[in-house]
Amino acid sequence: MSASLLAITLMMAPGQANSGLGGPPPVLLTTPPPGASPEQAAAPKMPAGAPPQIIAPAAPPAAGAPPQIVPPDAAAPSDGQNVITVSGERGAPRSDPAQAVNQVSYEAVQAVDKAIIGPVAREYKESVPKKVRKSVRNVINNLDEPIVFVNFLLQFKIGKALETVARFGINSTLGIAGLIDVAKKKPFHLPRRSNGLADTLGYYGVGPGPYLFLPLIGSTTVRDVFGRVIDLSLVPLVAGKPFNTPYYALPKGGLSALDERAEFDDELKEIRESGNPYAAQRTYYLNKRKAEILALHSEEYRIRKMAEEAARETADAAAAKSSESRGGEPAPVAAPVGAPQAAEPQTVPAQTQPTPPAQPVPQGAPTAPVQP
Repeated sequence: MSASLLAITLMMAPGQANSGLGGPPPVLLTTPPPGASPEQAAAPKMPAGAPPQIIAPAAPPAAGAPPQIVPPDAAAPSDGQNVITVSGERGAPRSDPAQAVNQVSYEAVQAVDKAIIGPVAREYKESVPKKVRKSVRNVINNLDEPIVFVNFLLQFKIGKALETVARFGINSTLGIAGLIDVAKKKPFHLPRRSNGLADTLGYYGVGPGPYLFLPLIGSTTVRDVFGRVIDLSLVPLVAGKPFNTPYYALPKGGLSALDERAEFDDELKEIRESGNPYAAQRTYYLNKRKAEILALHSEEYRIRKMAEEAARETADAAAAKSSESRGGEPAPVAAPVGAPQAAEPQTVPAQTQPTPPAQPVPQGAPTAPVQP
């Protein structure tokens, strides 16, 4: 496949793990954070079906700006409702070292989306019947099944790889080239599963790398964009024509991006109204990708990893609280268990010479003059 076709495919086809322009809103966790008070743990949850309230971190303060002190009365809620606050970080976080560049890209993409992409996606959603849009989505998913199959093989999940082959065969024939997802219904019961090279790399322990927000792609990471290039090259390289021509890449990528953008229109509106939509989008994407890769492992592995992460978060919170209470000084490092303890210095009083008893002076002996 030529370099130009690869570039077109990469830009137009949205990733399996993100929603193209903007992406869905951040997920609100209902479990209390580590170290939460009993009152916070017993706080009432939102009723089922209620629309999520996105409370994003505030924009990071300017360099050199003094911290803002909020009086206790102003911080307390006046109507008795629980307030969820997510504090922002000073400077770029470790997961997003290119935050300044990414934010510029994010704002430019959002401007284009509000002016062009968003209105087109809303018109597509309102004008095209839901069944037609679902059929388009089914065809696109069916074309991606070979990628899913190969990555299940790389993960040594032979059963799921065979199920993916069966799905592809059933939907390509009985489903009329994938227009209808027959495989997920009775009597087959073969649900669709997403998978890709980035998931395989994460499955074997490869970290995500720095977070990126790229035009026409949206939220991604170095690992995910690398896996995406390989995934999109697989079918054109193996199958050849017509899959290695722009007549295949442009319609598939364009329809896929448009469909995903239309499906997430309401959520994008909420995330834009949050305090810091860029930070909320980044947090959502990184957490979502972590959960998707974790779901590839066994239940025992997931429980162990979640316990390790909870313990690490608790330790980090305790260290931060200790550092704050010490006025920003680092907490003292505890000695390892079993290490010899240094003996504390003991103050030994100086030894004094005993005063000899006074000798009696004989009578008639001359006395020494007393110095003034």
